[in-house]
Amino acid sequence: MNVIETKLDGVKILEPRVFPDSRGFFFEGYSQERYHDITEGLGFVQDNYSRSTRGTLRGLHFQTRRPQGKLVGVITGAVYDVAADINPDSPTFGEYVGVELSDTNHRQLYVPPGYAHGFCVISPVADFYYKCTDVYDPGFEGGIIWNDPTLSIEWPMQEPLLSEKDAVLPSLKEHAGL
Repeated sequence: MNVIETKLDGVKILEPRVFPDSRGFFFEGYSQERYHDITEGLGFVQDNYSRSTRGTLRGLHFQTRRPQGKLVGVITGAVYDVAADINPDSPTFGEYVGVELSDTNHRQLYVPPGYAHGFCVISPVADFYYKCTDVYDPGFEGGIIWNDPTLSIEWPMQEPLLSEKDAVLPSLKEHAGL
């Protein structure tokens, strides 16, 4: 497996070793032993799965209590996936990493606890999975608006399909109390 470090501490792009043949392909999407160092020893306790249509943008989400680390990838289709540093005490506060994850490149992204995460669908449909290091707690969910001017994320679409909740999330400055 190829592990690509990013400018955000702990955020890693993972390229599993893929074994193609005339029948299709095989790759190991997770092994506790191999991923132990990548996740800094955090284990996964919850798996999530979503299906979304082209133009859907989910995020940017995080939890204020019991923050989740996430190992994310795509089973079918393609997404533009983003991890954003929302910690005002971090030297990379307000920066993000964006990467295309697809069923053809088989890439994964590891997003440690404490970062905001989101993705938008760039294929007709995308089946997206994520393994989480803590359970979801709806009482402590947080978010940053997708088009936050401080983050200035270069999303591959201008008018995404948003949930009602995601459409009214605060800005990064509002979240950080700046």
